[in-house]
Amino acid sequence: MAAVACTTRTNPFMEEWNTPYGTAPFDKIRISDYKPAFLQGIEERKADIHAIISNPDIPSFENTIAPLDRSGALLAKVSGVFYNIAESDATKEINAIMDEITPIMSAADDEIFMDAALFARVKSVYLDMELLTREQQMLTEKYYKRFVKNGIDLDAEKQARFKEINARLAQLSQQFGNNLLAENNAFRDSIGVTVSQYSDFMSSCQDRALREKAFKAYSSRGNNGNENDNNAIVLEIMKLRTEQAQMLGYPNSAEYLLDGKMAAHSEVVDKFLAEIFASAMAKAKEEKADMQKVMDDDIKAGLLPEGSTIQPWDWFYYAEKVRKIKYDLDEEQTKPYFQVDSVSKGVFYAANKIYGINIEEAPEVQVYHPDVKAYKLTDADGSLLGIFYRDYFSRDTKRGGAWMNNFREQYVDEAGNDNRPVIVNVCNFPPATADQPSLLTIDQVQTAFHEFGHALHGFLTKCNYQSVSGTNVARDFVEMFSQFNEHWAFQKEILAAYANNYKTGEPIPAELVEKIGNALKFNMGFMTGELCAASILDMKWHELTAEQLSKFTDAESIRQFELDVCREMGLIDEIIPRYRTTYFNHIFNSGYSAGYYSYLWAEVLDTDAFEFFQQNGIYNPEVAKSFRQTFLEKGGSEEPMTLFRAFRGAEPDPGALLRNRGLE
Repeated sequence: MAAVACTTRTNPFMEEWNTPYGTAPFDKIRISDYKPAFLQGIEERKADIHAIISNPDIPSFENTIAPLDRSGALLAKVSGVFYNIAESDATKEINAIMDEITPIMSAADDEIFMDAALFARVKSVYLDMELLTREQQMLTEKYYKRFVKNGIDLDAEKQARFKEINARLAQLSQQFGNNLLAENNAFRDSIGVTVSQYSDFMSSCQDRALREKAFKAYSSRGNNGNENDNNAIVLEIMKLRTEQAQMLGYPNSAEYLLDGKMAAHSEVVDKFLAEIFASAMAKAKEEKADMQKVMDDDIKAGLLPEGSTIQPWDWFYYAEKVRKIKYDLDEEQTKPYFQVDSVSKGVFYAANKIYGINIEEAPEVQVYHPDVKAYKLTDADGSLLGIFYRDYFSRDTKRGGAWMNNFREQYVDEAGNDNRPVIVNVCNFPPATADQPSLLTIDQVQTAFHEFGHALHGFLTKCNYQSVSGTNVARDFVEMFSQFNEHWAFQKEILAAYANNYKTGEPIPAELVEKIGNALKFNMGFMTGELCAASILDMKWHELTAEQLSKFTDAESIRQFELDVCREMGLIDEIIPRYRTTYFNHIFNSGYSAGYYSYLWAEVLDTDAFEFFQQNGIYNPEVAKSFRQTFLEKGGSEEPMTLFRAFRGAEPDPGALLRNRGLE
């Protein structure tokens, strides 16, 4: 009788990855591997924490903070893979695991950050930090504040309630995101384009009735009274956030969430946004008048009925007409020069020209989806900087927008080995069709450069501890580096290296480059206004007290709140906030709560820094070296403003943002 071989499969998360650069072996990972790896990772992290607490020696950075930062290696491993997949390829099976694991992870985190014995050791180190390095001080303070803001000083009854809220908030945020993904797909099915193609569609659609239908479908996502309605979720999230904030002594959730940010207090943010908004609306009114003149010509031509005026669904369409008139620029002329692989080439070329980085495709690295490409980054001396995944194309299982994330953070281990990061950029660019490759708009080109700016922040970091490496900085500082990288997208020297016609191979004509440069500040009243309006809406939600929130009862109360906020800020009727409440994923599912202002706040920093480049030669190697060493290598190992002053030699100039957007 023949012997039957019996093999036992090992969960790939439980073993060392003998893959190129230690990247994930996606071909071995099964859906069924995630939950056991999470549960085992949680148990191993508990053991790591127990070892810290049980240490009989006097608490020190080396025996408390450093091992706390290194704790849970398996958990970090599975989380790095799973959470990225859950955002970019969220199948029903992945979503089911997310729903199951979310409350488990929330409870596991609470168990650590409400552990009195562990906090006592952390606090002991925090109160005696003078002899630590600056990076060690920043890390210690970060952990100390996390304990405090997670309710460690509350009594047992309030701690129990705090944990309940954390678990519920985690579930609600996940549900908000799931609902929005379903609504985005419903929009695509109804209109025939994806959410990410909305502005491009609205700019070119001649059918005004269809534009109105698309606008109403787009702006009502999550607010349709169906199974994907987000109104009740929003209200519960806000009430729970406010309850937590007040438990810790803050008047509202805005003050709680801003504690530790550069802005620090809501009145600082409110004043900052109000000044920008006033300039934006003045410009937007001029833009509306220009568009109305073009619409009047269409009325005279019999294309529209008498008395027609610009409506929200007309803005993109007539703005594009005005742009063609003012700048003779049609994106159908520019798109052939911005084929997606060419744009990637430009993004990589800019990184090489400015920082000396070399980037090459890494076919030996496995990817998690056929659309994804992998690359290896090395420094000028040949040393490895990290591995980059490029996931650019929209699909049903990917949430909207664009983002950067880490599969693995950079850090130095106990043996002194520098573990280099694995980073992904995810976008929602149009995939190729049978007729043509993926061609990008000017805005999408900027998005590619933006997200790689985040990646550079992650790749160039030279920190010892993962919780302060790379993009682990204050939320209103992190966007500085992504937005700074946008400045290179349309520099003539950079364009010459990548912008070739995909059909003929001809370089982009100089006159077209000039037109792009002239048009970059076009429609900035609208663009700044909708962004600023969303930032103000975010702040107004989080500035509400529990008593004020108790008066909200249904979807209509949310709608009325939005209308009141927009009226009070002075938003003209033809513009709505970039994100309305029920599809404001940034603040209800992506960590930008009371923080959407960060994009504008960081723009002051990035434009001021770029002006310094311009004053000294934008390809000045010494300036680039200073920017890299002062900012990109430091991560969160120093206070943001200290770093900015060190680079610029002065405080940031708020006027830089207005100059950059042509709003002065």
